[in-house]
Amino acid sequence: MSLSKNQLKLITSLRKKKYRVTTNLFIAEGIKVVNEFLGSKFELEHLFCVDDTDFTNHENVTVISESDLKKASSLATPNNVIAIFKIPVSNFIEKEGLVLALDAINDPGNLGTIIRLCDWFGIDQLICSKDTVDCYNAKVVQASMGSLTRVGVFYTDLKDYLSNTNKAKYATLMNGENVYKTTLPKDAVLVMGNEANGISTPILKLLDNAISIPRFGSLQQTESLNVATATAILLSEFKREN
Repeated sequence: MSLSKNQLKLITSLRKKKYRVTTNLFIAEGIKVVNEFLGSKFELEHLFCVDDTDFTNHENVTVISESDLKKASSLATPNNVIAIFKIPVSNFIEKEGLVLALDAINDPGNLGTIIRLCDWFGIDQLICSKDTVDCYNAKVVQASMGSLTRVGVFYTDLKDYLSNTNKAKYATLMNGENVYKTTLPKDAVLVMGNEANGISTPILKLLDNAISIPRFGSLQQTESLNVATATAILLSEFKREN
């Protein structure tokens, strides 16, 4: 069966946030990623695959040609399956432990990697400012490699959240206290800032502590770490301490 014009239009429209919001749908691509979502709480709307895959036995499946898959795919090399899932409704519940908060992270690859890091380090709730990239952006979904099925991502007014939480609040800054010499609490919020500008001033004013990852290079000329790389180091240190 070929991909209809309306189906193609829907799939390609979901690359834009405004259509994901109006339809409450998003796209997942690739065998591993789609399998992760199929085995989770996410509800399948429709699945499109080529005929030599194991997906043909699912409900709401349309078998399409490789040429149609290429038309619909946002990947340079399409990977046999595209699925449309419903965006679930979920609420953030404050609980004991480390919370990661993101202030205006713009790059989809960074957000997807950070979601994977949360999954790796056992952080099941991620708070994002409203101007952080949408977690259902196709590139974020791809970069998260299925971890989005296990990590709840919540968009909120970050200033309001930080003003009302009783957790210890940590900023990540270039001139903060050496993280390797800091006693880190189990119950805390770690805030990571924008790739270019760091943590915004209104958010920074609400944070109690500043930590940094020291540079060990002899020339000390590296300007900064990628935000996802920095997140990995800091999450590891918080978990090691506790």
